[in-house]
Amino acid sequence: MTVQKADLEAKLREIEGVVIDVEEEAKSNMVTVAVVAGVIVIGLVALVVWRSKRSRIHVEVYRT
Repeated sequence: MTVQKADLEAKLREIEGVVIDVEEEAKSNMVTVAVVAGVIVIGLVALVVWRSKRSRIHVEVYRT
């Protein structure tokens, strides 16, 4: 059996199509992960600011 140039080209185009599909899916997943991470960071910052305003330490000094 001999391998023809057209067979190789067809197989390489098929592989290229699969690689492009996987690349697009990975980019889509990366955007989703970045958005979720951003929301978590913003939420944590908001929580820390809210808690720091709510429960500040008050120190009273009495002179005797």
